[in-house]
Amino acid sequence: MIELRSDTFTQPTPAMLAAMTSAPLGDDGYGEDPTVNRLEALAAQRLGKEAACLMPSGTMANLACLLAHAPRGSSAVVGAESDIYLYEAAGASVCGGVGYQPVGNRPDGTLDLDDLAAAYPDEPADPQFAVPAVVCLENTQNRCGGVLVPLAHHAAVAAWARERGVSVHLDGARIFNAAVGLGVTVSEVAADADSVQFCLSKGLSAPIGSMVAGSAGVITRVRRVRKMLGGNMRQAGVIAAAGIVALDEMVDRLAEDHANARRLADGIAAVPGLALEAPPQTNIVLFTVTDPRYTWSTLISAAQAHGVALYPFGHGRIRAATHSGVGPADIDRALEILAKVMA
Repeated sequence: MIELRSDTFTQPTPAMLAAMTSAPLGDDGYGEDPTVNRLEALAAQRLGKEAACLMPSGTMANLACLLAHAPRGSSAVVGAESDIYLYEAAGASVCGGVGYQPVGNRPDGTLDLDDLAAAYPDEPADPQFAVPAVVCLENTQNRCGGVLVPLAHHAAVAAWARERGVSVHLDGARIFNAAVGLGVTVSEVAADADSVQFCLSKGLSAPIGSMVAGSAGVITRVRRVRKMLGGNMRQAGVIAAAGIVALDEMVDRLAEDHANARRLADGIAAVPGLALEAPPQTNIVLFTVTDPRYTWSTLISAAQAHGVALYPFGHGRIRAATHSGVGPADIDRALEILAKVMA
């Protein structure tokens, strides 16, 4: 099977597996796992933040950040097409009494600044209104096609937030894809955020885990929330060891995934009956079916039967995500299969 549903299907590298079996371990619940401590220091340094915390998942990482920033009865401003809003089960409302205030995402992944302004009440002292405590950015922006959100937009949103005493959280699940795609350091992408989460288990290919980075005060609050949510782990160095290899060895190779996504997109654009939504900017390709013989669901089923796994992405779209488990030969074979199916 040529697996294009998600970059979460990556497998750990031999170096990761070796590191996991030989990592020095302690009890991370007591802050005494040396491998976890090393990973957290490395993540904080890479993102230009004071501290970092290992989390079991990106969903828990985002949730812990929202609860660390936003008290009960406040709101979190989120993109209407953001993963936090659509794919994380309204956790901040369920667990923390925090409301979601969605604002529109433009096609380039940015938030509509007029909607952002409207999200903040004219009279914040009025007890009728849930006042925003945190605004969430996402880079790369998944639902908009893995697009690269301009850093000038980060700065504009952060300026809006600072004027109102609102925190900024960056869902950087694929922040290293963003840095590679923008040609900047990852610390530049993270600079305007008070907290950042990023996944070790997507394009970086570690088997499990995400990181939160931010100020020492924010990370202290995140650790408390992690404990409350059941995310406090013990000999977690077996996870952290793979994360260290991911940060040391797997970042620069993300450019290969971006190149493979462009190769795939070019091929899809040439297949009659398929329509590319837009040229990919990172590792995500979105396309639709224009041939009336197929719907998105029947095409996905037919492709699966012939050895290509694709993902339904809403609005009639299909997503293909490239990653370390898919090379140029796989891309060419996938295109052959799609062309055969459509013919």
